[in-house]
Amino acid sequence: MSQERKTPSANTIQGNTIQKMFDSIAKRYDSLNSLLSWGLDARWRKALVRELGDIRGKQGIDICCGTGKLTSLLAKAVGETGSMTGLDFSAGMLVIASRRSSTVKQVRFLQGDALALPFADDTFDFATVAWGLRNVPDIPQALSEMRRVVKPGGKIVSLDMAEPPNAILKDIYWFLFARVVPWLGKYFAKNHKAYQHLYHSALIFPKQEVLSQIFKAAGLTEIEYQNLSCGVTAIVRGCKPFVD
Repeated sequence: MSQERKTPSANTIQGNTIQKMFDSIAKRYDSLNSLLSWGLDARWRKALVRELGDIRGKQGIDICCGTGKLTSLLAKAVGETGSMTGLDFSAGMLVIASRRSSTVKQVRFLQGDALALPFADDTFDFATVAWGLRNVPDIPQALSEMRRVVKPGGKIVSLDMAEPPNAILKDIYWFLFARVVPWLGKYFAKNHKAYQHLYHSALIFPKQEVLSQIFKAAGLTEIEYQNLSCGVTAIVRGCKPFVD
């Protein structure tokens, strides 16, 4: 008896394409990100950690963890009595992440899908995602999964591209994204298409006010957003309610 062949969904195809793209740029990813942000990316990650408050002894998960820079920072914040799990779909990124945290006992890295997290309900005290939501094909589903695996009262925090409220700065911002970022990707990361994707993903990614509404639609409460560096990036935060 012949079996029915399943046609890959659009989400699966898009996810596989982006996965291969990140594998191809993994080795140059950190250095080029620091160049593109003028070194501000480190400051933005620290701002996210501060947004979580005192997380000593807590268990957290960092979704779309990439090369593990934020995961490692969070591992220091939770301390030896806490634990951090970093999850990403790119094997190339995870190789670098594992090397970065090879001496840190309280952190582990797993390959997995942000849209179908391999964890039970109410597993973690908090969840983070940095520059990852704009690369998932279904943002509401990713937030729903983060909400599911976080304990009631736990925070879910996103750090990602935003849009400056100042009109002049906004024009400069989009010019740099459209012209300079792909050029740098071509000559430094040797992958022009990957950094064209960065521009297009930022162009269609929900701005901070809209993303806050998506957090609300996902069933999160106490939602706030904080602009960083004049709104070039933003932190959006929500909490899982104690009672649904």
